[in-house]
Amino acid sequence: MILGDFEIIVIGGGHAGIEAAHAAARLGAKTLLITQNIDTIGALSCNPAIGGIGKGHMVREIDALGGFMATIADHAGIHFRLLNRRKGPAVRGPRAQVDKMHYRRLAQGGLGKLKTLQIFQGEVAQIALHGGAVTGVVLTQGLVFHARAVVLTTGTFLAGKAHIGHHQFESGRLGDQPSNALSQFLRSLGLDMMRLKTGTPPRLHAGSIDWHRTEPQEGDPEPERFSFLTQRIPLPQTLCHLTHTTAETAQIIRDNLDQAPLFNGQIQGIGPRYCPSIEDKIQKFPQRHEHTIFLEPEGLDSFEIYPNGISTSLPLAVQQAVVHSIPGLEQAHFTRPGYAIEYDAINPMGLHPSLEVKGIAGLLTAGQINGTTGYEEAAAQGLMAGINAWQRIQDHAPVVLDRKTSYIGVMIDDLVTRGVDEPYRMFTSRAEARILLRPDNADERLTPLGRQLGLVDDERWQRFQEKQQAIATARQRLGTLSSRVAGGGGGRKTGLQWLAVTDADKDDILAEFGLESLAPEVRAFIVNDSHYGGYWEQVKHGLNQDKRLDAILIPKSMDWWQVAGLSTEVREKLKRVQPETLGQAERIPGVTSAAISNLLIHFRLMQQKSP
Repeated sequence: MILGDFEIIVIGGGHAGIEAAHAAARLGAKTLLITQNIDTIGALSCNPAIGGIGKGHMVREIDALGGFMATIADHAGIHFRLLNRRKGPAVRGPRAQVDKMHYRRLAQGGLGKLKTLQIFQGEVAQIALHGGAVTGVVLTQGLVFHARAVVLTTGTFLAGKAHIGHHQFESGRLGDQPSNALSQFLRSLGLDMMRLKTGTPPRLHAGSIDWHRTEPQEGDPEPERFSFLTQRIPLPQTLCHLTHTTAETAQIIRDNLDQAPLFNGQIQGIGPRYCPSIEDKIQKFPQRHEHTIFLEPEGLDSFEIYPNGISTSLPLAVQQAVVHSIPGLEQAHFTRPGYAIEYDAINPMGLHPSLEVKGIAGLLTAGQINGTTGYEEAAAQGLMAGINAWQRIQDHAPVVLDRKTSYIGVMIDDLVTRGVDEPYRMFTSRAEARILLRPDNADERLTPLGRQLGLVDDERWQRFQEKQQAIATARQRLGTLSSRVAGGGGGRKTGLQWLAVTDADKDDILAEFGLESLAPEVRAFIVNDSHYGGYWEQVKHGLNQDKRLDAILIPKSMDWWQVAGLSTEVREKLKRVQPETLGQAERIPGVTSAAISNLLIHFRLMQQKSP
């Protein structure tokens, strides 16, 4: 039974699905979002937080392009902290605890206001295909929806299996059914699938915690907002608390490792190295006697506490013994057990940089199905998949972000070029140009593109232009010379040069040039830009070289065995990845500089032979 014709269908209502549906609908596509449970659209399945180091950068980039996550996080935020504050401004990461229920309501309400978006509750069993291209989807009950592009954002639901000690059961997440039929269908297409794993800690009742035995942690007095448009943080702010594991905690875990699914062979999937379970931490770091636990509220009106740092799949009785060995948690009541979950994912090397599946026109994937972990990584992919689904149905070239201009570009290039051997998490260290990819300049880097695509509305564009004009005016003033700053003992320098002096008083310098009343976002941009000004020339040559290689397109019918001088190993790597540019080929692990030189020579010879 055919229920309707759409242009774009998004499968899944998590963070990737929200951004994909939001982008596609705002661009004008007749869009359908299909999810197993409408009530859980926007649910934060694990920690009640958005942002962090690298992750916060991507939330700013999502916002700069016209995405949705930053606005929701600002309006649901109840505890804001800027991480890495002691380090340079380029690697500081905005992060916020959010009210989980309020976040969900805001996400659902925002989607519900989009006139070109419909939402339907159901389970997709198959992608309808014809001639190697998407034509729609088929639900488990036989219902059919037509569309020219489909975005898969299935999270941990593909053949999901949860583990609590020896007990294992099929689950998308605790309390939800997995998507087994869709997983089987994707495997039937011959896609390169893999098995990954993630986990979550137990949840605790706030009233059963002895808060006097924990350390209170206040948020920043001036919250670092995610969205460039947010004027104020509307919700009251609250405390988090810190505690730590003990020697008793470690001993309890060591005594029960034979019951840990992660170590007894029960779990086959690969877990995230940078977000390990507590049993994994104890096993890998036996010399550490304490591991910090962050007690994070799940909402202003919630009685549940998220103990960040003790993700576990141990049996429930062992989980309780572990928690009760931690200061302040001796009498803590469990509201939900911790568990691990295994799920199917697609090898992301089988994707184009547009996130479209190679060989299936119009099928795009985003989020944990692509081997990533984290809300922010999923949302960023969802945004780009939604944009490129629109580009596909418009017969326009895909939008691919450069890894030199965005963390989103770094992530997607890493995924499709290098693949994953564990769930991928964003870090600032993954970006070669990280000193240029600051949180405060995400709008300068990406908002013009968002405007060009049609995602940046008039209000955002006007605000951006006003900010750019204020920056230009301030730079013009700061370009003049002065010797009065810093007591006049440093010779004559321009204001920009004075701002680059590490220990100089920035407020005094700005006041000297009549800029003491700059808007906070303009002041931050000017000061941070000056801080890194000396590095630009150092990295400029390398970035320009990389851009030249990225501009050289590789023919789709490329025969790697026709290129002289390549080793068999390099040929096999190139054949497997099928890079679309020479820059992408250069970033494939094991492809040497000599191989790139041989490819350059080959392409030049091809150009000379062409008529």
